[in-house]
Formats: sequence, structure tokens, C-alpha cells
Amino acid sequence: MLSSRLLCASACALFLCLPASRARAADAPSSHPLTLHYEHPAKAWTEALPVGNGRLGAMVIGRPEEELLQLNEATLWSGGPVSGKLNPGAFDALGRVRDALRQEDYGAAYKLARGVQGRYTESFLPLGDLRIRQRLGGSVPTGYRRSLDIRDGIAATSFDVDGVRYRREVFASAPDGVIIVHLSASEPRKLEFELETSSQLRAAATAAGKVLALRGKAPAHVDPNYVRYNPEPVIQDDPAGCKGMRFELLVQPIVKDGSVSVVENRLRVSGASEATVLLSAATSFAGFDQCPDSAGRDEHALAAAALERAAQRDHASLRAAHLADFRGLFDRMSLTLNGGQPDRSAIPTDRRLAEYSAGQPDPGLEALYVQFGRYLLISSSRTKDAPANLQGIWNHLLRASWSSNYTTNINVQMNYWPVESANLGELFAPMNDLIRNLSVTGTETAASFYRAPGWAVHHNSDIWATSNPVGDFGKGDPKWANWSMGSAWMSRHLWEHYQFTADRAYLREAYPVMKEAARFMLAWLQPDAQGRLVTLPSTSPENAFYYGDRQQGIVSIASTMDMAIARDLFANVEAAARVLDVDAALRGELKAAAARLFPYQVGARGQLLEWYKDFDEVEPQHRHVSHLYALHPGRSIGPLATPDLAAAARRTLELRGDDGTGWSLAWKVNMWARLLDGDRAYRLFRKLMRLTKQGDKHGGAYANLFDAHPPFQIDGNFGGTAGAIEMLLQSQNDELHLLPALPAAWQEGEVAGLVGRGNFVVDMAWRGGRLRTARITARQGGRCVLRTAAPVRVAGLTARSKRSGIGYVLSFDATKGKTYQVRPAPG
Repeated sequence: MLSSRLLCASACALFLCLPASRARAADAPSSHPLTLHYEHPAKAWTEALPVGNGRLGAMVIGRPEEELLQLNEATLWSGGPVSGKLNPGAFDALGRVRDALRQEDYGAAYKLARGVQGRYTESFLPLGDLRIRQRLGGSVPTGYRRSLDIRDGIAATSFDVDGVRYRREVFASAPDGVIIVHLSASEPRKLEFELETSSQLRAAATAAGKVLALRGKAPAHVDPNYVRYNPEPVIQDDPAGCKGMRFELLVQPIVKDGSVSVVENRLRVSGASEATVLLSAATSFAGFDQCPDSAGRDEHALAAAALERAAQRDHASLRAAHLADFRGLFDRMSLTLNGGQPDRSAIPTDRRLAEYSAGQPDPGLEALYVQFGRYLLISSSRTKDAPANLQGIWNHLLRASWSSNYTTNINVQMNYWPVESANLGELFAPMNDLIRNLSVTGTETAASFYRAPGWAVHHNSDIWATSNPVGDFGKGDPKWANWSMGSAWMSRHLWEHYQFTADRAYLREAYPVMKEAARFMLAWLQPDAQGRLVTLPSTSPENAFYYGDRQQGIVSIASTMDMAIARDLFANVEAAARVLDVDAALRGELKAAAARLFPYQVGARGQLLEWYKDFDEVEPQHRHVSHLYALHPGRSIGPLATPDLAAAARRTLELRGDDGTGWSLAWKVNMWARLLDGDRAYRLFRKLMRLTKQGDKHGGAYANLFDAHPPFQIDGNFGGTAGAIEMLLQSQNDELHLLPALPAAWQEGEVAGLVGRGNFVVDMAWRGGRLRTARITARQGGRCVLRTAAPVRVAGLTARSKRSGIGYVLSFDATKGKTYQVRPAPG
């Protein structure tokens, strides 16, 4: 049961704490519901345990004699600021693409679309490795345990050698800006180890003054891992002296008893009773538009200052500050599922996951997985200009899969689906930064590629806010390289942040960015022969269709995803302008344009069409379900407002199938939840958690609970967390729908700290699949609408539930700061 380790703080006051006798001392190794644990070191990178403070990340392998910490720094990327006017011929090529499409010559349009491409993005890079070679006298360790406490943000490894118990703790402190490794032994003066650093990047390691230093420089460019035609995929130097940021890693051991000495480029610790190893790192990144080499920050000064500050504090105070910070975020939300079932938390996580994959019920593991997504977001999204990328902040490859970049046709957006509803709204800040940066570079892209106002974003981006169509000037497949709807989708996140916070001051800052995305969309849309507004060209990421004599097409007109995104953007910008009471003329223009958009269509099989004609898909079970954007994350299709289109969306999901990559499964969980089908959502959720090993082709979860595309992509973790929350609470219709898609498998449970739009905090308990009690806290106040499966009463109010098309609705005006108790209506 998850509640055995959660604080009974204000967010949880609705529920009872378990007896203190079952609580765990903060520093004692044990099995408890918020811990991943294993009986052996990691054999693969996807078995290692991640820690992070939003900027520094480490993957902890857990070997007794040669510990390895694989290190990352969130701003360490190849390259430098993007160039303007990349493709002077793009606009003319666009005209030729449009002419071909008006003739329905999809083959020619596909070929011509390659003329509207620019450079690839840059790559997120590994910082380096720290090896801790511990001398154990050749004895075989016993009593081994490796664990990650996701409430505390601490990875631990412990084992016995010759009667001595050794323990290592690793945590990444946000308050102190360093990673801390604490080594201890049950007997004095038993710690003997060496420290050594290395990097795949150009770097030099030195040891002096009891500090290890690794200083290096990132490449000026790194090709994506799928580009295999360049003889030199990694270009080290920029002749202009701009690109290629500098970086520095500093490592300092502080020992109790014993000594520290320098051995070549290593540090040796001898005869210590305890040791605290501090890791500090920094880069010369100074912003998306600044040359990291010639105009970069002083990485040495930054790294050294953090190290010096941390070195002035003892381990206990560093640990206490970290715990207070980490728990302050993590403890906002708690979740218990089927708490009366046997607690399986003592079983090692890899074995537990294997048994779950074989059919063993384990609601505690499901709740752990949900909370693990929150853990990863806390650990990877706290650095200005550097939101969580395809792998969060954890990457060990020089040429990571898909450059470990920001893929903007679903993946980076999915990373932030749970940020508001899971009560972690501050962690949206780095994504907000990226969107604002993209609005700057995207303005140049819209002007130089399309001669359009506003700002445009395409399929990929990076820390430099790349916004152009990628593809290396014609070498990329337009199936993904030319997708052009990124600014509209990214703008949705600005509106959602306002919806969840009700912060008008924030909306006033965000609105100009949203408005300019709408200005681009108004220019991008073209009238078809009937006067309807369409995207021309258009793709449906990253699928293809058959036309004519079974020819394959990719570039067409008015894909359903495009139309859904345009509708969503216009509705959101119009609503934002209405809230701020500005731009009346623009509001009218957006409403008029929305009314002219190419309509949603239902095909011969009862499905929502993916393209503007009833084409057969080349891949009927393609991983992308882009044409259901209007269902999720959008809201223009749903069972309440558009039941016929919702039925078509259901049929689309049935035809797409119940399998896919990890992130695809996560998206489908959210979509089935939006269709109010909890059992189908749960079926996909279980598949999202099936054990995936190296070499497996199916999506799921690795032994460390990282999402498996495969390979590792973190978006599936975040999407899974968001999907579980969607089963418990939905608010996209300006109401709090309590337990909208509760699966039969979750017969009883408790959740506290969920957030709904309008800035309402929701706690709930249910039993027998029915709401037992709820508590609604209005952090801003305003109209509160509750939708429930059965009538409810709100203590102290005369409002009564009224039957609706789906369930019952009760409305009242909530006072800011007040909490409202909700219970089933008598009778």
C-alpha cells in the first residue's frame, strides 16, 4: 500500500495514516512501496537507477568493486545558435508542392517537399563517467541490495564483505546544485577506494589539490544517429569559434578519518570511516541565441562555486536540504490502489515486473509506476531553457537515439502532460522557456521559409530552439521532416498552464506568443475549391496512405490532425483574448476561420478519417494516432459534446489496435480514458508496464521502469502517469469529472493532491468502484462544476446534483482558499 510511506499532510488529511510501527526510518534500508530495489547490480544501462536535480543527472550502476555513475548535464548539447535564411528556395518549393497537391499529384508533392527542408537539430550529449573502484580484498560480497527511494530521491547500494556492511547513497541536490555520493562502513577505517573520471567527448582529466577535474569541449555538430551517409558524423570544431560549448566536471572527496592522495589523474582514499564525494559540473551555455564558445559563461567559475559552497556543509545538512526540497514536491500527491490486497513491495522490482507481465495483479506496482513518472519529472525539469528531452536528462551515448532532442509532433509535449494534473506546476517553467525561445527562432523560420507572419515550429528542436523543417536540405523523409504544426501544439501548453493555475498575470505574458502562433496558422491555411480552409501541404505523422493503384502517398491536404490542431489553437487563443478582454477583431477573425476549417469526417468503417479522403493506411496499426488529437490532448471531440465523433474515435482506436511502442501505448491510455472506458484504458496501461528486455521489439517498461519504445524514451513514463490520472480525474470540459474512467481492476483506492483546471485540488476515496468521499480545495476560487456517476452533496451547500447525459452534475461558486467536502447524496 502506497499510503504506508506518505505524509499525512494537508493534501492527505482526508485519509488515515498507517500506524507508526509500519513507517520506515529515513535512513534505514528496507522494502517499502515507494522504492525500486534489486538483488544484483545493473547488467544494462536500462537497469541502472536514475537520480537528478533537474540539471545534473546520474545513472547509478551499483557494482560493489567498481561503481559507475554515468553523468549528464542538462545544457550539454552539441552545436550553437541556429542560423537564419537557411533555405532561400523554400518558398518557391512550397508553391510547387501546393500546385502538385491541387492536381492530386501526391508523388510529385512528396518529392518537391524535400525542397522545403533545412538542417538537422543538434544532440544532447553525455557529460562523462565517475568510477569508484573500491578495494574489497578479493572477497565476494554478500547481502547485496540496490535501491531507489523515489520519495527521497536517493539511490543506495549496500553489501557485506568479511563481516563489514558497506553502503553508498547517491542523490542529486537541487538546493546545493551538486551530486553527492556518501560511502560508509559498519566498522571504522574500512573504506579504501579510488576515484577516476572519463568522457566520450574531447576532455582532459586531471587530479590536483584533492580535486578531480574533467575539462572538455562539445562538438560543433553531431549528426542524428539515423544519418549514416556522412563520413564525419561528429564535427569537433567550428572555424568561426562560436559552436561547441565548454564543460567542466569537478569531484571532491571529503573523508572522516583516513587520507586522500593523488595517483596520476586519480584520487585515492585510504583508511576512511566515511566519505562524502561531491560532484559539481557546469557548461558554458549562455542561452539559445548566444555562442557557447566565444560568448559563453565561465563553466569553471560556476562549477567551482557550487563545489565550494557544498564543501562547507556536512553530509547530514546536505541530505536534509535535499530531502526537504524533494519531498516538498513529491509529497503533494499520494495514491493507493486496492490497499487491502497483499503488499508485494518486498519482492525485487525486476522480478515483480516480470510476474506482473505474466498476469499477476499488483496494484501497488501500478501506483509505484504512476509516482515514478512524477519522480522523473522532478528530477529532470528544473533548468532554465532545458526542459526534459526524449530521455529526460539521462543519456550515455554520443549519438543518442533521435539525438535525444525535443521531438515536437508528440514526444516533448507528452513529457509535460502530467505536470499540472500531478501537482508539479512549477516544473513547467523549462518548457515555457523553450516555447518562448521557439517563438523567436520560429518567427524567422515562418518569414524565410513561408513568407508568413507569426512563428512556425516543425518536427524537431533542441536547446538552440531549432524551428526549421529538418532533413538536411532534402535528405530527410517528408513523412516526418516537414510536419509544420509545432507552434500551434506548443501553444496549447501555455493555455493549459493558465487553465490549471488561473493566473491572469501569466496569461498576459503568454498571450502574445499564442497570438503569433495563430497569426501563422491564419496565413498557413489555404482555401480549397469549396472555400474551406485546409493545410496545404499536410502530413499525418508519421504514417502513409494508399491512393490510385496502391501507390503510397505521404504529403496530402488537410490531415485530420492538422485540422484538429488548428481548431484547438483558434479556440484557445480566442478564449485567452476573451479572458484578457483584448483583440476583439482578432477574436472575430479566429471564430470565422474556425467555422471554415475542413470538417472532421467519418469513413466507411465507422472510423474518424486520418486524411481528407478515405484512404487506406499503409500501416493500419501505426504507432501514431495523430488524427485523434481532437480527443486527446485536444477537447473538440468527446463523449459529452460530440458523441457521434467520439464513437468514430473509438472505432479508430479499435482499428489501430492495442499494441505499440511505449509512448504510443501511453497515448492510447489517455485516449481511452477520454472515451470514459476505464477497462480499455487499463488494458493498455498494463501493456505499458510489461517487462521489456534488451532485444525485445515490443513497447513496455525496462527493469528500472524506464519506458521502452524500444529503445528508452521517457515520454512513455510521463504519458503513463498522465493517463492514470485521466482515469481518476478529468477537467478538460471546464468541470471536475470525478472517477470518469475508473477501471474495474481498481475497486478501491485513495488519491490526494490531483489538480484540475480552475486550480482545484482534488482528494478522493472510493470503494466498490464508487466514490466514497472527496475533498475539493479552491486555490483560486470561481465556478466549480462536479460531474459524478451518482448524485453527491457538498457539505454546507444547498446545491444538488442534477442528472445529465453522462452521470450527474452539481455546480457552486467556490471561495478562494476554502475546502469543500463531497459525499454521496443520501438515498
